[in-house]
Amino acid sequence: MNQLLSRTITAFLATLFFLPSVWAQSDRYVEGGHYELLGEFQPVQTGDKIEVVEMFWYRCPHCYRLEPYLEKWLQNKPENAEYVPIPALLNNSWAFQARAFFTFEALGLTDTLHAKFFDAIHKERRPFNTVDQLAEWAQEYGADPEDIRKTMDSFAVNNKLNFAALMSKKYGITGVPAIIVDGKYRTNVSMAGSHEELFNLIDFLIEKAAAERQS
Repeated sequence: MNQLLSRTITAFLATLFFLPSVWAQSDRYVEGGHYELLGEFQPVQTGDKIEVVEMFWYRCPHCYRLEPYLEKWLQNKPENAEYVPIPALLNNSWAFQARAFFTFEALGLTDTLHAKFFDAIHKERRPFNTVDQLAEWAQEYGADPEDIRKTMDSFAVNNKLNFAALMSKKYGITGVPAIIVDGKYRTNVSMAGSHEELFNLIDFLIEKAAAERQS
């Protein structure tokens, strides 16, 4: 009996020791503090994959600083997640940079030009106020400048621009960079606490969204 009682007490003490770590883990990220629930959930573009949208603006220094952390995360992101970049449109002055992104995308040049365009703006301080400036710069990396000029004001890019403006409103974006997970959770670097913690939080929200899809 004494041996059984001893085992029971030992197990009880072990449970008491373990519970705080469980509570701490469950309380690590708090809705309304580290992330927000959208008032109206939005459909995703990624099918069975958990959608991770980044709303960004090429001229935003905070978006530029996020890039290396994002690239590192993309190398090891959860297999059940898919990253979807969308240029935010909070006012008309952001439209040119959004058109540039959708032009790269339409021409299959995102991998070639996306990061370099960020560098050209923030590191090289190059002005991009006209289509010609953009086309001449893109030509330096092998792009056809005429393709850039034609695509910038194409029907496809105009449609994408309208979509970006709509989603900026639907997601309730007030600043960038902003992250939307599975059309329902919104967060950013400030809410997460740091660049590194943002991607831990994104992984948490991916897991949370996946579990909710299964329920």
